[in-house]
Amino acid sequence: MSASMTRSALALRTLFLGSVSLGAAVSAFAQAPATAQQPAATGERTLDEIVVIGSRPIAESEAAELAIQRNSNAIVSVVAADSVGRLPDQNIAFAVGRLAGVAVERDQGQARYVNLRGAPSNWTTLSFDGINIISPEGRRTRFDNVPSALASQLIARKAVTPDMSGETLAGNIDVITRSPFDREGLNVSGKFGFGLVKLGGGEELDLSLVASDQFLDGRLGVLASASYYTRNMITDNFETDWEPVSADAGQPGASDRPLWAREHENKLYRLTRTNISGSLRLGWKQDDNNEYFLNTIYTQYRDDELRSNIKWDLDDRQSSTPTTACSARNAQGTIVSGGNSGYADFCTGNTPFQGTVYGVDFDDNFNDLQSIEYIATHTLGANHLFNGYDIKWRVNYTETDDGSKAPALTDYDSPSTRNLRPTVVYDFRDARIHGVQLFQTIQNPDGSYSRGARITDVEGFQRDLNQLRRRWGGSDSQAVTAVVDVERDIALFGFDTTVKGGLNIAERTKQSSNTTYSASAADITAAGLPRTFAAIAQGRPFLGEIPLGYSFRYHSSQLSRELVSRAMASGRGTYTNSFDYEVTENALAGYLMATTKFDWGNIVYGARVERLENTGRAPTSLRRQVPGSNPATFETVSVITTSESEDTQVFPSAHVNWDINEDMKLRVSFNTGAARADYDQLRPGFTVNDEFETASGGNPNAIPQYATGVDAYFEWYLQPRGVFQLGVFYKDVQDVLFTATTRLGGGVSFPDGIDRSDYLLSGPVNGGEGQITGIEINYQQPFEAYVQALGLPAWAEGFGLRTNATFTDTESLTPGGRKVPLPGASDLVYNVGPYYEKYGVSARLAWQYRTEWLSSISDPGISASNGGDVYWDNDGELDFSIRYSADDRVEYFFDASNLLNGPGVRYATRPEFTIENETFGPRYVGGVRVKF
Repeated sequence: MSASMTRSALALRTLFLGSVSLGAAVSAFAQAPATAQQPAATGERTLDEIVVIGSRPIAESEAAELAIQRNSNAIVSVVAADSVGRLPDQNIAFAVGRLAGVAVERDQGQARYVNLRGAPSNWTTLSFDGINIISPEGRRTRFDNVPSALASQLIARKAVTPDMSGETLAGNIDVITRSPFDREGLNVSGKFGFGLVKLGGGEELDLSLVASDQFLDGRLGVLASASYYTRNMITDNFETDWEPVSADAGQPGASDRPLWAREHENKLYRLTRTNISGSLRLGWKQDDNNEYFLNTIYTQYRDDELRSNIKWDLDDRQSSTPTTACSARNAQGTIVSGGNSGYADFCTGNTPFQGTVYGVDFDDNFNDLQSIEYIATHTLGANHLFNGYDIKWRVNYTETDDGSKAPALTDYDSPSTRNLRPTVVYDFRDARIHGVQLFQTIQNPDGSYSRGARITDVEGFQRDLNQLRRRWGGSDSQAVTAVVDVERDIALFGFDTTVKGGLNIAERTKQSSNTTYSASAADITAAGLPRTFAAIAQGRPFLGEIPLGYSFRYHSSQLSRELVSRAMASGRGTYTNSFDYEVTENALAGYLMATTKFDWGNIVYGARVERLENTGRAPTSLRRQVPGSNPATFETVSVITTSESEDTQVFPSAHVNWDINEDMKLRVSFNTGAARADYDQLRPGFTVNDEFETASGGNPNAIPQYATGVDAYFEWYLQPRGVFQLGVFYKDVQDVLFTATTRLGGGVSFPDGIDRSDYLLSGPVNGGEGQITGIEINYQQPFEAYVQALGLPAWAEGFGLRTNATFTDTESLTPGGRKVPLPGASDLVYNVGPYYEKYGVSARLAWQYRTEWLSSISDPGISASNGGDVYWDNDGELDFSIRYSADDRVEYFFDASNLLNGPGVRYATRPEFTIENETFGPRYVGGVRVKF
């Protein structure tokens, strides 16, 4: 065992023993357990809650989840906390990923984005207590920056009702935050967890604390929460970029090579990821008819990243590849031609997956990167009962920031002399292990090249520092939202009906800017700074397990930053301030809906009208004719362009909820929604060329992607805490957004007043139609009743199962006229989760799996990369967790994640053309939860 692993193991043991002691102390000195209570009727919940008090967290959560789902008037899936507000996962991305119809997209092994029922990730919105929130990244919501400690429930709303935002096309994930009136009296709960990441021996720490109490005879409630989570990790990674190669005359087999590897690299990360959150909620019950609350939430995600990016530019000498039949042989007997590099040349014996390339350009980037994202959202609201009217109002201000910093970016390049560069022998035959071997490059008398002695250390080849950079900036947004909802019960055509209407006003602004310092090789030399890698090298060798085919040293963050600071202090180099864009969106929405009740159930129906106005400004790089020049000469200038657009849409919906009997429901839904282009896509910033009448950049004229959906779900609630659910769904989507080429169109104003609306624009473009068809199956049930009926031993009563599967078939028409799946859609997504809960033990095994899904397309007229459509391959993760409740106050837990160390894999066109393969290692965390 390494010294690092030994220290970590000792620390884990010490902290775990300390946790046991802490738990015992709390258990000994705490007050007697509180009695079971129903949640107070604060009006701050949109769905009913049922809490089961005890020491069975799985049973408690299931009871609450099924009660909310059963009583809902639309199709939902729910993750609910147990009786003391505990959710089983660290962040909400992991938690909602266990629900039926939900697939997650991971970033370096961590669940981040959500695909809801086969839809792209930017078609699902995020809200806190019903208020839609802008993600720091924009409309594509990141769910990993919201810790589960903030939530008492997570509700995946799959069928859109009129009181939900119209931009909810696929669905909405609503984070229902904790209330100070959830439980009576003083309640304090805390969590301490410590663990290890197997790959690299990094450490993991998970802390949270929640406290609530009521004052003034229970009329004033206060709740505060805080959480802190951090993980140190590394990655095992290789990436290979592919490109199509033309069939050169005279080369055997050339017509059979669809793609060839143009670049191979290892991106070897050392990461520290941190989540911090805090919340404060105040509630005041003035009387039985009036109550007020103020809720403020802050959540921050931070990624500190050290990246060693070692690249082999295999196509650097592709122009040296002969285009006629080969006739000469080198000293090794390989058929070659003078000056040949070996890239994409069958004549040298190479294939797309195995071969030798001589004198390869060798580029390294050693980067120190920081990403800090935060959400700060504040809501003031009230609920009033007045003459039979239920009136609710909310005012929300949300601020987000997506800060992107690079304290040190260092770029090293190999010399231009080929025999000072490595000869690379590549072997890409195994799609899961791409490897290279490095050799000296020898130039033969006949002008051909051959390999010399093998070099196993990359520092055996010369590489010089050619650029130093430091960057800071990012994007931020501000949003103000005001919501008023009015509800009243009336008799409509002889039936009891609840009529509800509301008004929503919102203004959102997002802007982006960056500042970059850059020093060239000449600047570095003039400043007297070293250009060798040794100046920033750290003695620590590679911590991963992947066979690289060479050895290297990590770089030092401190030495890299000091080198950039010295360059800046020298006065050499240049600063670039870039304003990227500012987009403002004003939305005005109103809705009217009714819920009419019958003996057999109810019908929910109504419509929402939304009007949007967008304005934007952004810099444009304009290549224009110099005034008065003849013949015409052109110059490039930077100008600010502006844009304006407006759109009004209507979103009708109807939902039928039929109670077949006491335990069975049938739900049928017709609903509509729209997914809008993201803020950076709406920017009016372009690169314009008047000479060729072309432009590339954003598209302020992009219109929302409008969808019409139909759902039919059968639900059978099995006693005591089970459900069987079978659903079918269909969505028809108009104007699916792609990156393509079209006409610029109107709505964009250039300072010189020239009409460029007919220019060809390359950027986000509304394309053809899309469809989603799917089947969803969900089953969960404890087996206690069956075990008793069969007369099995009592210990077997604790077993149960939660499992679901979603089958989808999606299709969209690309601008090039091809039919492809919708990005982010897997044909199959399923979860299998057997569990055991008895005698104070709660144990879960969770297997999440999804089949491949489309990431990006490559069509004529679209900026193509990697030689074709890019897919993420099948993805599965196995997790295990166990809890033991010593008593009602103390619970010990152990979580094991990513037990099978499944890789994240991307490929181009076919699975054998692997673009990326990255693994992260299993993680283990143990600790204690306490409450009093």
